Amino acid sequence: MLTHLRFSFLCGVLLWLLRLPTAAQVPGLPIPRTGSGTSIEPGRLVFRLKPDYAAQAKPDGVAVPALQNALSSLGAATVHQKFPHAQRPELARPQAGAVDLSLLYQVEFDRNLAPEKACRLLMLSGAVEYAEPRYIREPLYQPTDPMSDSTIAKVEYFQTQYYLRNIQAYGAWDVTKGDTSIVIAIVDGGTRYTHEDLATQLQINRLDPIDGIDNDKDGYIDNYRGWDFADNDNDATRETNSVHGILVAGCAAARADNGKGIAGVGFRSRFLPLKIYPSTPQGSFAGFEAIVYAADHGCKVINLSWGGAGGRSQYEQDIINYAAVNHDAVVVAAAGNTNAELDFYPASYDHVLSVASMHPADLKDPNGTFSRHVSVSAPGMGILTILGNNDSDYYPVTGSSFAAPLVSGTAALVRARFPHFTADQVAAQIRQTTDNVYTIPGNEVYLGKLGTGRLNAKRAVTLTDRRAARITSSRFTPIRKAYAPGDTIQLVADLQNLLQPVGGLTVTLSSLSPYLIIRQGSFAPGPLSMLQKTSNQAKPFRLEVATKVPLNTQVVLRYHLQDAASGYQEDQYETLTLNPEYVVMNVNDLRLTLSEGGKLAYANLGMDTGEGVSYKGSTPMLYEGGLMIGTSATRVADNVRHDGVGNNMDFYSLVRTSLREHPLRADQEAYSVYRDSLPSSKRPQGLGIRVRQVTYAFAAAPHRDYVVLEYHLTNLSADTIRPLHAGLFMDWDLAPNVARNVANWDSVRSLAYVYDPAVPTLYAGVKLLTGGLPSVYSIDNAAPSSAPVYLGNGFSTAEKFLTLSSGTRKSRSAGLPSGVDVSQVTGAALKRLAPRDSVVVAFAVLAAPSLAQLQATAEVAQARYASVLPVTPTALLTGVQLYPNPTAGRLRLTLPTGLGPATVRVLSALGQTILAQTIPGTGAELNLSGRAAGVYIVQVSTKAGLSTHRIMLQP
Repeated sequence: MLTHLRFSFLCGVLLWLLRLPTAAQVPGLPIPRTGSGTSIEPGRLVFRLKPDYAAQAKPDGVAVPALQNALSSLGAATVHQKFPHAQRPELARPQAGAVDLSLLYQVEFDRNLAPEKACRLLMLSGAVEYAEPRYIREPLYQPTDPMSDSTIAKVEYFQTQYYLRNIQAYGAWDVTKGDTSIVIAIVDGGTRYTHEDLATQLQINRLDPIDGIDNDKDGYIDNYRGWDFADNDNDATRETNSVHGILVAGCAAARADNGKGIAGVGFRSRFLPLKIYPSTPQGSFAGFEAIVYAADHGCKVINLSWGGAGGRSQYEQDIINYAAVNHDAVVVAAAGNTNAELDFYPASYDHVLSVASMHPADLKDPNGTFSRHVSVSAPGMGILTILGNNDSDYYPVTGSSFAAPLVSGTAALVRARFPHFTADQVAAQIRQTTDNVYTIPGNEVYLGKLGTGRLNAKRAVTLTDRRAARITSSRFTPIRKAYAPGDTIQLVADLQNLLQPVGGLTVTLSSLSPYLIIRQGSFAPGPLSMLQKTSNQAKPFRLEVATKVPLNTQVVLRYHLQDAASGYQEDQYETLTLNPEYVVMNVNDLRLTLSEGGKLAYANLGMDTGEGVSYKGSTPMLYEGGLMIGTSATRVADNVRHDGVGNNMDFYSLVRTSLREHPLRADQEAYSVYRDSLPSSKRPQGLGIRVRQVTYAFAAAPHRDYVVLEYHLTNLSADTIRPLHAGLFMDWDLAPNVARNVANWDSVRSLAYVYDPAVPTLYAGVKLLTGGLPSVYSIDNAAPSSAPVYLGNGFSTAEKFLTLSSGTRKSRSAGLPSGVDVSQVTGAALKRLAPRDSVVVAFAVLAAPSLAQLQATAEVAQARYASVLPVTPTALLTGVQLYPNPTAGRLRLTLPTGLGPATVRVLSALGQTILAQTIPGTGAELNLSGRAAGVYIVQVSTKAGLSTHRIMLQP
């Protein structure tokens, strides 16, 4: 059984392109995707204004010049406050963690501009907390023909509401049948107003009858029976060919005790249909808009039976927080229908009851998602519910979509039974009254990943002695996306007791991975009354990352909460990423991220893997960067964007990028090896080039403004490659306005650079240090499609070769005089590379506050590279001996007869001359005693040439 996809055309892969082709506007072409059930909507984004600019927030824009400039550069058609009718936190329900939705804006912009690039433009304005693309989340519809399922063919449970017995709903109804004042928002695919089991359960807005007037002044005209947010009208009936919302509504709120059909778990509870999937080509997914409406209109339970893997969004989390914290709504979401451990959104957000699907025998649904984010489980297979093709039909369906509304119905019962409970307390009551399913054979392997157990509605509305505490938030110091081997971390956790008082609560932090060590993991807040809050701010948890960690290791932290006197205990989990697939050169003022296959800044165009390139704490300066090597218009190897969907993957890793534990020639060094395929009949575009990349960074002035990238290129093929071009593609985005940059070329220094001509306070660029004749090609990213290089439809192989092979005369500059969005390719041209031969091409990536300083930095980088980094003879000078090596301090230097005299210089790893002397004859002793242990460079210069040697001085 496969997860149903709402639209047949949502089958493309993520379009991580600088610009989408014009044809992307045609219905039927792929929409960008981030993972299963998650897509990106072109031409639309959301951003959150920084609170400092709240006074400049207007319904139709923001009066902040830098932000207005950025919006203008997007070609933004409309900019509007996303939720102009949402109440401010102080007017709703003042609470820590409440969200001010007046700071959220939506932007409609040129659909040809990639959403990721548009978000970057807004972030660089400095007025925005975050800017994100709009995600489309799919419904988790999984209809099934029960008789075709071999695992259940002999059991006809699907013909009845077996699940009401499993969750003890009948016993719960003996205690409470809910209340019509408790409204469950069914945020889904529409409803059927006239169905026999739904018609009387519909929440009616009698303040706004259907008369063409917004009588209740809430911004929605005639929202009498819900609202269609996808098509922006008051018809919340289902969209074509989908009954998903009706199926979900039946589980939670079908009329009970009417002698017809089925009974919803919520019994007397009503439901509000909020349609979020479009019935027209002009419509669009609107799940989170509907959540805000549900919260603003008094829904105390909100059901979300949709979502997708990946694509975490702070905007979506803000909306969840607004509903749960500002408006005290219980948010329930389906955990997914993929048999894998996944982060699934919105189910995996904070303040959400995530519901996994179970078999009738309380086994995990074979197709159900599991994870440590799951809160509870509920029956989800063969759920008999309302079909909705007519007014009296019913059908069994399967999936977490139909497990979630069973929990929503139970939440409505708990709210009626305990009206003083907050939403967090309702969630805690449901979690703490489940039945244990981990002792059932087959479920043991999912320990901790099916929530606290299977839903028990009777216990949820009956038990009044439950204890429950919760880690409500956590803060890691230092703040990073991922932590490197050897890092030390502090963790502050905020805690709240939710239910009955506890006398001696303790919190113990443990790591479920050997790669993260807990150095201090205990916290004893002591007695806590109901709803009391505390934290371990005075004594944070301390953690340490192991020195040897596999790449991209996800580690799980477990908080074990326990009150020994009452017997209460519960676990919560948190995930950290260690040793990511990128490394960051960060010992000087230029912070540069290296990823696999010669990529710079980020591993992909989504800018979610990597830490970019920045200078002295600036906003990220580079949207994309990477090495390109080519020999013709059809043979270029690289891992940067191409003219289709996504990036090239020509280079594959032989040695992963890593920082050297003991740098040899700089304060920080990174090393990697990768190659492309050999040319063949199947891959005629292959070059057969192996690249050994060494990256150097220096901590001392005047070397703090650059990083050296050295590429050792070896021809593994059987043919001479002629010509050979190698260069760095750099899509620069310099603040304050990335659409107002100029790219230029300094021929004296072989320096390509970029700056903002209106605010020339930051310069960045690339300098060729060695490797062949220099080349440069400056690109106007906004150039028309007739331009020689047009990035609007990607970056073709022919265009790449053109940028590598055009020398320094064709496109030395772009964007003059006022600036545009620019890129540059800085390269080196060699006549040939014979089989098995190698050549070194090296560049310096630089930044500075002025052009003069950038040029000075370029000269410093060239001098450092010439004096410190080379370790091979620059001329044939054989017979020079230097021993012992390693040495404790004294070295013997001998020269071949007839070469003297010689000049000898000893340099430190930072290029400082620490010893210089002349040797008149055939040998001499060099004394390095008293020097610090480490690597030193010895240069021996004679009339026959120069010899450079690396020696190791031991303690």
